[in-house]
Amino acid sequence: MTAGTERVVIIGSGPAGWAAAIYASRANLHPLVIEGAVIEENRVKGTLPLGQLALTTEVENYPGFAAGRVNEYLDSAIDKERRKYMPPHSGHGIAGPELMELMRQQAVNFGTRVVTDDVVEVDFRRHPFRLKTLGGQQIESLSVIVATGARANYLGLPSEDQFKNRGVSACAVCDGALPRFRNKPLVVVGGGDTAMEESTYLSKFASRVYVIHRRDKFRASPIMADRTLANPKIQVKWNSRIDEVLGTENEGVTGVRIRNTTDESQTEELPATGYFAAIGHTPNTDFLGGQLELTPKGYIKWTTPARTFTSVEGVFAAGDVADDYYRQAVTAAGTGCMAALDAERWLAAKGFH
Repeated sequence: MTAGTERVVIIGSGPAGWAAAIYASRANLHPLVIEGAVIEENRVKGTLPLGQLALTTEVENYPGFAAGRVNEYLDSAIDKERRKYMPPHSGHGIAGPELMELMRQQAVNFGTRVVTDDVVEVDFRRHPFRLKTLGGQQIESLSVIVATGARANYLGLPSEDQFKNRGVSACAVCDGALPRFRNKPLVVVGGGDTAMEESTYLSKFASRVYVIHRRDKFRASPIMADRTLANPKIQVKWNSRIDEVLGTENEGVTGVRIRNTTDESQTEELPATGYFAAIGHTPNTDFLGGQLELTPKGYIKWTTPARTFTSVEGVFAAGDVADDYYRQAVTAAGTGCMAALDAERWLAAKGFH
């Protein structure tokens, strides 16, 4: 180990990244987190620092944040220079950006160093590993934890972007139980297994769920499709695409306009307080340059059961970049903890102290 070589670098700043940083810091590994760059390209892709939760409003399912005097807690917990840019807390539970700021602050409190930049290139073929950032930094590290997450896919409509976090969502399990969606009509876009799962889950809360699908047959597995079609609260709009998400500044989403794919002149407006994109996620792995083994869906492959090991010894993966199944903040944080412990034990076994 030479001067200037890091023990562990964590790439990514969602729940997995900060949990890994907290555990690595407390293990005296002095981690460096590369949290992502604040640039327009990342805003458009949804990959700004602090991860997908920073794009979410209320978070009711992360343990430990029941309703309470949140503003006072935030004022006392978060660095004043960052706190002054955060709006006052409102609503139930904790807001996504608030939770992420608390995680970041906790990691910093234990000594985590943070670089606000993107990793654009890695070299895992040599050791210590080399990382290159968008700003031109060259970083060497004995171990790396990749926690870059996965971004939700949207149709790309301006109206989708306009109403994100005001009725537009890509996670039914995260948001479906919120008050604005209860006993109200909702819309799910997609025709695969994800859309079937999301619509079935939302039917527990919604008065009606409209599934919008471009074709006359689902791509989903037959058992998932049959379950959806048998649900009396779900209505499928076949051969249809979203033309526009409708809403107002005060109310957020109020409905959608759909257009028939076989007869473009036919349109229909459906009332809805929620619009759920269920057309998949894209793991943020482009910068890896094919140097880690991926699953058929493009996620980093964990090569050992119950471990965060990847195909390169000394490189670990945590959170949604390696998880296409659960995709929850609490599971991401859990694997962030695991990755830090795996990295610590690997470094010790190799004699790096």
